[in-house]
Amino acid sequence: MYKKYIKRIFDLLVSLILFILLLPLFLVITVILFIVMKGQPFFFQIRPGKDARLFELIKFKTMNEARNEKGELLPDVERLTMMGSFLRKTSLDEIPQLLNVIKGDMSLIGPRPLLPEYLPIYSTLQARRHDVMPGITGWAQVNGRNNISWNQKFAYDVWYVNNISFLLDMRIIFLTIRKVITSEGINSTHMVTMEKFKKE
Repeated sequence: MYKKYIKRIFDLLVSLILFILLLPLFLVITVILFIVMKGQPFFFQIRPGKDARLFELIKFKTMNEARNEKGELLPDVERLTMMGSFLRKTSLDEIPQLLNVIKGDMSLIGPRPLLPEYLPIYSTLQARRHDVMPGITGWAQVNGRNNISWNQKFAYDVWYVNNISFLLDMRIIFLTIRKVITSEGINSTHMVTMEKFKKE
């Protein structure tokens, strides 16, 4: 009952309330990033959702478009701006994803939506992460976020798919708030973002 009906109603109501409450902050950050990022405050990227259906994810932009002499993007660590670093540390860069939840592309809680290029290399077990809608936060995020291996991340995702419940979602929300306050696990050990997944 919860997984099929109540979870979506909960997502819609909570995301609408949060977006309304955070709207002033949303507008302030948008204006600042419009200036810092030269008119491009948002980051858009195609991601696979439930049943691997593609949708356009939206976040606040945290990295600029600086390139080397060959026209190639510089490493993430060199493109991450001071404002972007602050947004990531506080997880404020995730606020626009409330719009994805309202639209029905995402849930508040679920496996994080990854890149479409990973779809062909998932194992049958790993692909089960797409049995549910992706989330802004999830079981893997509160158990290590970017500081755990891909195998651990997928194991947590599949465990969540098999054990969805209201109490589990409430626990993840509580742990997420604690993670945000302590800024724990935002960056991987070697990079400002998670290393790309490669099939073993």
